Amino acid sequence: MKPINIVQGILPVVLCFPHSGVYVPDAVYDNMNDRGKALADTDWHVDRLYDGLLPGASIIRANFHRYVIDANRDPSGKSLYPGKNTTGLVPVIDFDGENIWQIQPSLKDIDIRRARYHAPYHQAIENELKRVREKHGVALLYDCHSIRSHVPMFFSGALPDFNIGTNDGRACDKSFEQIAAKICENVPPYSSVTNGRFKGGWTTRHYGRPAENLHAIQMELSQSVYMKQQEPPWQMDTEKSNKVRIVLRQLLQALTEQALQLARSKN
Repeated sequence: MKPINIVQGILPVVLCFPHSGVYVPDAVYDNMNDRGKALADTDWHVDRLYDGLLPGASIIRANFHRYVIDANRDPSGKSLYPGKNTTGLVPVIDFDGENIWQIQPSLKDIDIRRARYHAPYHQAIENELKRVREKHGVALLYDCHSIRSHVPMFFSGALPDFNIGTNDGRACDKSFEQIAAKICENVPPYSSVTNGRFKGGWTTRHYGRPAENLHAIQMELSQSVYMKQQEPPWQMDTEKSNKVRIVLRQLLQALTEQALQLARSKN
């Protein structure tokens, strides 16, 4: 299987999916314990949730699972949230703090995975953002995520439904953050927060360089808003999903219009 899928679009927006893939090479799978093999920390169906919402957008999707290597972590292994619980470049534990390996990956294993999976994914992002910016003068990376609504290892209580991350405003022009916040704040019964527990992962922080006309924003959705249950068999809920898709379509269209407006102002 190819490590990534790439669709080149005509809009100044690049949708990225670092955690919806479930591919695990046989040699890696054999080293996992039963808990790891369950792949519980997948961003389940988030690629399906966004499918078709923004025709013309570029799409970059990691097909490999985050337990193989996490495409949204610093390749150096540096923590995104120093002093807080998190999982690493190649996770040793799952989101419940439980071990996922029979045989843990060696440093050599990590180097191989970094070169085989992580690097090609980010090279694809780099290339696509460059192409889009050359075409429009501006590029916006929108990073698509989801997570269980209750993960005590990371946060107390229930996670808000829409979690907008802009690295505390450093990853994009303020207008993008304001548009996202306004839309998500005005769609009851959903809850939302900006730069709460999830401020944006390495992708958002690395590529969000507004001074270079590169903007990035992360959306972390609570899986409770579109799934039947947040446990096996991890099924989508059609009625819930359709309602959330209305909000996401509105959000993506508004962000795209703002990107085009910024592009026009630079021409």
